[in-house]
Amino acid sequence: MELKTFKRYRMEIDLRQTALEIPPLPQDYYVEPWSRSLLEAHATAHYLSFRDTPDATLFGNFQTFRGCRRVMENIFTRRNFLPAATHLIVYHPAESFHTEFVATIQGVLDAHGQGAIQNIGVVPNHQGKGLGKILLQLSLRGYQEWGVRIANLEVTSDNTRALRLYSQTGFRITQVFYKAATPRQ
Repeated sequence: MELKTFKRYRMEIDLRQTALEIPPLPQDYYVEPWSRSLLEAHATAHYLSFRDTPDATLFGNFQTFRGCRRVMENIFTRRNFLPAATHLIVYHPAESFHTEFVATIQGVLDAHGQGAIQNIGVVPNHQGKGLGKILLQLSLRGYQEWGVRIANLEVTSDNTRALRLYSQTGFRITQVFYKAATPRQ
């Protein structure tokens, strides 16, 4: 099988120089702060957000719900996991019994004490509503509340929507690297 190389960026933001403005949620959307009882909900939002993206090629666990659940379990059981930087957005229309887990973000502290955003995902049919921006702002606020000075994340270079959001928020590219993966069949 042929390997494909993906260009990735490491991006950072100085939280000491960042004023955060958390936009209001659209109607029928609700933010849930981290709770162990929401592990399955985070895994569901993660799977639905990433399963059909290039990141699913790069990170094989993103291809299945079971794999995404393992990713979430791994993040949430780390001793450097930061609940204050971890959120879930739920869609629950008024007068409906239907609930969807539509967006997730998880945060940890890295070995240098920086905030390291692990994943930020929005389910495709809920994109374009500002949910990613809301999650990002909430996570960064959680880091600020913990006294974290710098937050970082990694993103695939052709994820233009994410790059635009991160740049508009104040993230700057600090490293370019390449990751090889075998495309799925």
